[in-house]
Amino acid sequence: MPETNWAGNLTYRAATIHRPTSLDELRERVANTPRLRVLGSRHSFNAIADGDELVSLEALPAAIEIDRDAATVSLNPAVRYGVLAEHLQQHGLALHNLASLPHISVGGAVATATHGSGDAQGNLATAVAALELVTSDGELLRVRRGDPDFDGIVVALGALGAVTRITLDAEPTYDVRQDVFEGMAWDALLDELGVVMAAGDSVSVFTRWGEDVDQVWVKTRVGAGPQEIRDDLVGARPATVDRHPILGIDPVNCTPQLGRPGPWFERLPHFRMGFTPSNGDELQSEFHVARVDGPEAIAALRAIAPSFAALVQVTELRTIAADALWLSTQHGRDTLAIHFTWVSDAAGVERALAAIEPALAPFAARPHWGKVFRATAEELAPRYPRHAEFLALMERLDPRGAFVDDWLRDRLGC
Repeated sequence: MPETNWAGNLTYRAATIHRPTSLDELRERVANTPRLRVLGSRHSFNAIADGDELVSLEALPAAIEIDRDAATVSLNPAVRYGVLAEHLQQHGLALHNLASLPHISVGGAVATATHGSGDAQGNLATAVAALELVTSDGELLRVRRGDPDFDGIVVALGALGAVTRITLDAEPTYDVRQDVFEGMAWDALLDELGVVMAAGDSVSVFTRWGEDVDQVWVKTRVGAGPQEIRDDLVGARPATVDRHPILGIDPVNCTPQLGRPGPWFERLPHFRMGFTPSNGDELQSEFHVARVDGPEAIAALRAIAPSFAALVQVTELRTIAADALWLSTQHGRDTLAIHFTWVSDAAGVERALAAIEPALAPFAARPHWGKVFRATAEELAPRYPRHAEFLALMERLDPRGAFVDDWLRDRLGC
């Protein structure tokens, strides 16, 4: 039976998926396969992980190892964040942030600069302290933060080799409370966007582009002192029952709200690890603009919202801190992310993107590498100051182009 991604909108063209059980087996496979791509948790909505042949790392040992002296944890990148989080919690440790879904693999999230939320929080890849990868000649390359080219190797879209081990920064465990606010006016959001996004350590604004903003989810670390209890957020009032990001859907699968403190990994994601938030019957797109341009970018989308709103299940607005990783969507600029969860209508989404991407072009919007977008290498290259250096790095680490496919050529111009 043909293999598909999580959303079911992509059937992988590869006839073979290799599942090595040891590092030596993986090295031999990489060295002797003309073209291959590494397959993660399949939560990408485009062909970034497709290729002539695929290799999955899920059969390799998870080997989660904690180094308390260095305050790090290392693991097989196929491990999913929910599994890693529970392991860390058992040892009194945590990560600085998590994405909305704990079901995704560490390696896939890092490779595509997937992120959580927070004005002061870098994306998930910024926690990488070291990694190792098998290059196309079967050799094992190890790099650490501070090494030459490290910032180019971390977020690499799978273009440099098969990452076999990732080391992440860890910190002492902490609790988080989650509060939801409803009924915010658009004018209030646009006038006070900075205030709204600074209301907690991680903030998500949900909208369906109607008359008002639907919800604002505020996640705040709980310290030893008294907690600040808000009864208003620029005109929005606290919800009195748990909510789903899409109003009207049962919140049973969502993480607890109403200000009830709980462990970081049970509050930072929007959805519980033990449940799948949907059956995958959706498409996703996401665009990243400089945070200072956020109000103008949102206003530009509101102006054309009638052309796409009927296709939107929900849109989420979040902020992420700037970083130095070459292909990160946050490279060099504090960022506002505009995330679309679409109904499963590929043709309709394509038409919507034909309006959305030109509207966001004045803001040099960078699309999330793992989601649906139209932009080509010609448009994307100027938006990444280290683009040419990354192509040179590809040539150096993969001179035979073993990890290059049509999707990468179209998006990177390699």
